[in-house]
Amino acid sequence: MAEVKFTKEEMGSLKEIQESYFNVQTEYGKLELTRIRLEQQLDTLDNTDDNLKEKFIQTQTTEKEFLDGITKKYGEGTLDQDSSIFTPNN
Repeated sequence: MAEVKFTKEEMGSLKEIQESYFNVQTEYGKLELTRIRLEQQLDTLDNTDDNLKEKFIQTQTTEKEFLDGITKKYGEGTLDQDSSIFTPNN
């Protein structure tokens, strides 16, 4: 079989196909990098969420210990935070 030279149109079509593949690969790479960044952001959000939950639980524990100590010291009652005056229940 003899060699055949492609026409300019055929070579143009081949070049367009190759460029299309290249563009798809480039865009797919960008998409995957965006996905990785989003996953990293989600990991950061999850870690922050876990830390805040832990702080919330610690704050609840500190509050309970404080209230238990104050109740033991002064009994049941009401505290006016503006005046710092505690009024015991009768």
